Amino acid sequence: MSASTPVSSANSPSSGSIPPARAVLVTGAARRIGRGIALEFARQGWDVAVHYGGSEHEARETVAEIEALGRRAVALKADLGAEAEVQRLVPACVEALGGLTCVVNCASRFDEDTATDFGYAKLLEMTAINVAAPLMLARMLHEIVPDAAAENDHLRGVVINVLDQKLYNMNPDYLSYTLTKAALENATVALAQALGPKLRVVGLAPGLTLISTGQTPASFETAHRVTPLNRASTVADVAQAACYLANAHGVTGTTLVVDGGQHLVPSPRDVMYMIGTRRP
Repeated sequence: MSASTPVSSANSPSSGSIPPARAVLVTGAARRIGRGIALEFARQGWDVAVHYGGSEHEARETVAEIEALGRRAVALKADLGAEAEVQRLVPACVEALGGLTCVVNCASRFDEDTATDFGYAKLLEMTAINVAAPLMLARMLHEIVPDAAAENDHLRGVVINVLDQKLYNMNPDYLSYTLTKAALENATVALAQALGPKLRVVGLAPGLTLISTGQTPASFETAHRVTPLNRASTVADVAQAACYLANAHGVTGTTLVVDGGQHLVPSPRDVMYMIGTRRP
């Protein structure tokens, strides 16, 4: 199977039905937050391209759930660290779904390092996946959006870059990951300037949403409540915010923080270190 070969798709709507829905590509959509975003877009009437890296079984399951909601779906495999594979994603979406309106850059590499132990290789690998791939997908979406979109909100494309609340509550942990998200936040502004008016580019910054490796359910629940709202973000919160941004015609070049106010609570260390589940 090639890097972006469809592994499943629903039949196209029959003639005489309502016009095909807008189509969205969600990277990292086989699992976790990406899956939640993909399913919410389907609930709101979008056809969905489910990108995955190594989780083919989960991607097939996500496609089946989207199809059960009455929308078309396709699963596309690509290594986001490989430029040639990323370049095949948008054409594959167009071929499978008949077009593409929105890209949600949700997939990211999340590795642990600090200022005292980081290395070139890890930083460059994360930069390729967390920054270069979203940039490439934005450029390719811009290329296929019709020129008429410059004067028509409903034809305009949109890129949603998933960031992290820690950009607004900085700490030194997960250094390379944090630097790549900071770069993507600034790229969101630069791309909004460069690719408008055909394309809107926005950021979405969740807080602590799902249990990570090294956390217990109890420690996650404790950390999740350290916010002004006594809860951080849920998958549903993030997915609904992504759909809002996809339809918010007047919003570009800015980031929506969806974290229950987590970024308002000063934190000198990453939450993984503040709750006793990792080494100090």
